[in-house]
Amino acid sequence: MALKTKKVTQAYEMKVFTDDGLYFGDVEEAIVSSNRVFGWRVKSTRNSYLTKVLGGAKGVIVPHQLVRAVGDVFIISKSAIPSSAPEEGSEMEEE
Repeated sequence: MALKTKKVTQAYEMKVFTDDGLYFGDVEEAIVSSNRVFGWRVKSTRNSYLTKVLGGAKGVIVPHQLVRAVGDVFIISKSAIPSSAPEEGSEMEEE
């Protein structure tokens, strides 16, 4: 299996989804430390889960180890959701 690589800038503006299918936000930029990607700044956008959770905040930094896959979209672990997220039951009531 060949390793596929992407330029970091190709990830900008990509849609970010959690591994359970929630639209999380869009990639704004990469956080690079010692020539390695440390994390990704994800901005909250209209209709994103981050907007519901954060309210007025502009986004969050997702550590790179929580990124599960990168292709046409980012797939991140649902553990990246900020701890102030509503409980599962209350989330269903909003929909």
